Amino acid sequence: MTEVIASLAGLDGRYRALFCDLWGCLHDGKRPYPAAVAALQAFRAGGGRVILVTNSPRPRSDVIRQLDGLGVPRDAWDDIASSGDAAQYAALTGAVGFKVHHIGGPKDESFFSELSEDLKVIAAQNPALERVALAQAEGLIVTGLRDDQTETPEDYRAELLLAKTNGLTLLCANPDIIVDIGEKRVYCAGALAQAYEEMGGEALYFGKPHPPIYDLARRRLAALNGGVIDDAEILCVGDGISTDVLGGQQEGLDSLFITGGLAHAEFGADVENPDALRLQDYLDAREQVATYAMGRLR
Repeated sequence: MTEVIASLAGLDGRYRALFCDLWGCLHDGKRPYPAAVAALQAFRAGGGRVILVTNSPRPRSDVIRQLDGLGVPRDAWDDIASSGDAAQYAALTGAVGFKVHHIGGPKDESFFSELSEDLKVIAAQNPALERVALAQAEGLIVTGLRDDQTETPEDYRAELLLAKTNGLTLLCANPDIIVDIGEKRVYCAGALAQAYEEMGGEALYFGKPHPPIYDLARRRLAALNGGVIDDAEILCVGDGISTDVLGGQQEGLDSLFITGGLAHAEFGADVENPDALRLQDYLDAREQVATYAMGRLR
């Protein structure tokens, strides 16, 4: 049975590190949640480590700029592991070939233009990644929709069908299906990857709930800590039942399900206090197990 808790502080030192989601948990795409920021600051002040684990298709450097722009203080986190980081490594090592067709918006250009120092070494050891027209491509890299404010996956049906006919593998740099930007719900790269698989195409994923991003998060945590932290002392925090909770479950990590995010309407009228019976029915229906649950991170 999932334990509904009132605050992160109520866990009373059970964990030394958090793998914490961003969108819907720490911010809404437009502004940070003050209570969530305060909770992470307090966790760190007590000696804990916070790795922000995000399905953003952008590399760490770009995620930091985004957080700074939103007003998330840097003392709320220690390091970041993004889906973009993990996907960049795969792309640079030829996971879908070195001549690739890109689907994504201008905001995702940093995926190709910004590399960490370790990835610069990887890039130098391999053929250069080249963006080409679909007809010349060896593979697809999808970071999102070109215009997520107006488009849906249906707008890409013909393009994806041609890619599938040509036998291309799709590299998905953000497994999220949807995300809420303020009050507006938009589609993410995961929606296109899902549509591609439904057509019979092959997709590779590098964010939550898939292993590469957790491997990266563990490495960054170990580097901060001066050694590996046991999995029993790591808590995954997030509002995605099929990303944060499932990812934690598959990795053998405890999870804190933030019910006030994407699925907030499922748990009663009081967003801050989810109905325990509705919550359990929701989890059982999806065959998921969350160690804890909370309305909003605080």
